[in-house]
Amino acid sequence: MNPDARAGKHVARRRFGQNFLVAVGVVERIVAAIQPRPGENIVEIGPGLGALTRPLLERLGHLHVIEIDRDLIARLREHHAPGCLTIHEGDALEFDFGALCARDNPSLRVVGNLPYNISTPLLFHLAGFASRLRDGHFMLQKEVVMRMVAAPGTAEYGRLSVMLQYRFHMERLFDVPPGAFRPAPKVTSSIVRMTPLPAETHHAHDETRFARIVAAAFAQRRKTLRNTLRDFLDENALEALGFDPGLRGERLSVADFVTIANACQ
Repeated sequence: MNPDARAGKHVARRRFGQNFLVAVGVVERIVAAIQPRPGENIVEIGPGLGALTRPLLERLGHLHVIEIDRDLIARLREHHAPGCLTIHEGDALEFDFGALCARDNPSLRVVGNLPYNISTPLLFHLAGFASRLRDGHFMLQKEVVMRMVAAPGTAEYGRLSVMLQYRFHMERLFDVPPGAFRPAPKVTSSIVRMTPLPAETHHAHDETRFARIVAAAFAQRRKTLRNTLRDFLDENALEALGFDPGLRGERLSVADFVTIANACQ
């Protein structure tokens, strides 16, 4: 039997991508970065064993959490009064974050140590609520964070970079070593801050088309725009917009992709 199970401790479940933060110093740095204030509307994704939950509650007075593991939910209910902690049982990938935006306090803050196995789809899901968010502070695999904050022309820049930077200002804050977790993952993690951009910063007339163009541009990274975007614009149209058809998608900024999308009919 696993020693943690004999001791009555929660055993991390691989299917939920569980790695629990245990380093007190790291928790303090994360809370300092979030700067939670009493009365703020904050939801924590995947509270786990409560490493962040406890200090957040001390500063807020009330906190929403989203948890899928029933054993962890039972622990949370055992250690926290319902009036302080509102537990939403279920999958964060299907959660309606807009439902937490009350009329008198519409600006939602989201925090969490995101499971590695669902981090990218969860980020895309959260992006759909960008207009209702004040900010987000997340811990993810460092490799993913580097892609999130990447600039055009770099190896890490890709679809994730463009789609998130279309809606958010991205800021990598600091790294977290594997030893800060139990069990220790095989990768380094990073803390990232995501702050929604004003609606007028980037405006694609058809955001579905914009997403399709971005996906096409990075589907085969070695191919040039004349090939990847030929279903949307031909070479002459690209040149008329000021783009070299011989460029690859990684050379285009978010604004460039918006320009191309808006030129399509």
